Amino acid sequence: MKATIAVLAGDGIGREVVPEAVKLLKAVGERFGHVFEFVSGDVGGQAIDKIGVPLPQETLTLAKQAAAVLLGAVGGPKWEGLEYSLRPERGLLGLREQLGLFANLRPAKLYPMLAEASTLKRDVIEGLDLLVVRELTGGIYFGKPRGIEKIPGGERGINTEVYTTQEIRRIAKIAFDAARKRRRRVTSVDKANVLESSELWRRVVNEVHRDFPDVELSHMYVDNCAMQLVRNPKQFDVLVTTNLFGDILSDEAAMLTGSIGMLPSASLGAHAGLYEPIHGSAPDIAGKNLANPIATIASAALMLSYTFHLEKEAEAVESAILRTLDQGYRTKDIHSPGTRLVGTSEMGDAVLKHFAQG
Repeated sequence: MKATIAVLAGDGIGREVVPEAVKLLKAVGERFGHVFEFVSGDVGGQAIDKIGVPLPQETLTLAKQAAAVLLGAVGGPKWEGLEYSLRPERGLLGLREQLGLFANLRPAKLYPMLAEASTLKRDVIEGLDLLVVRELTGGIYFGKPRGIEKIPGGERGINTEVYTTQEIRRIAKIAFDAARKRRRRVTSVDKANVLESSELWRRVVNEVHRDFPDVELSHMYVDNCAMQLVRNPKQFDVLVTTNLFGDILSDEAAMLTGSIGMLPSASLGAHAGLYEPIHGSAPDIAGKNLANPIATIASAALMLSYTFHLEKEAEAVESAILRTLDQGYRTKDIHSPGTRLVGTSEMGDAVLKHFAQG
């Protein structure tokens, strides 16, 4: 197989963790006989510093022409004072919009040797392996009308939750397809008891489910789901939900595992899939060789699975991560007494070594 991958390291620790994932992808190509061509572009604060905009047209063209995009992180305090439309985060939102990335997949998997890193009891989270499927381009973040208007005595802020049948149908299909690769259970999360948009959401999800009779479907109100994620997270396999609810629940699920530095994500849509770690640019540790590259390496594994359908190769990368952790390698965010403290590049090299031995 031959494919082009757009590499957008971005800001902060993105510039340190992305190269470690690229090393693994190159090794995958060599071991399994694939040819990956890597093309680099600027995005976020890095692009602002160079040419004054967070998403240059050249970068967007690279992303659209590539089979997949590997992204690091964007943003930082250096650019917080800029006009809203010129902030680094607009580069990421622009990529999502221009690439038609309507589905965000956020796995939350607990590696058994890291059970003590979670703030929950071992018996509650041991064996945790769930996937949050978040609708990414609709809902209250994009609905209209929106804005702030003057009213007698002050102002009024307006945001509108809007979903169409088509938007719900396509995200539901992604969730059911993902469940077929896992344990074949989907929980659809909404607020259908009070929101008409959720009433439609639930009805359309039920309709899509008819095409997936081999997958079990249940529904749960979002407030109950937030509680259940803390009380009994292992009951879940695939969670599918709206943009707003997914934004909140995916971060809650991420912290069940103990470190946000361990978790990958995939954004899928009409064009190239975008793969990125869920952590931010972490400017406080940028340039210090402290960042954990495992989330980015695991994002590359998702790319192999979801974009290139190379399941054997993805499993080989995941296995290398598992063996590296089993051997006691730890970056600062997951370090504990009796384990081997390493930096960003050393952790990447250790995963690469175990991949080569696999």
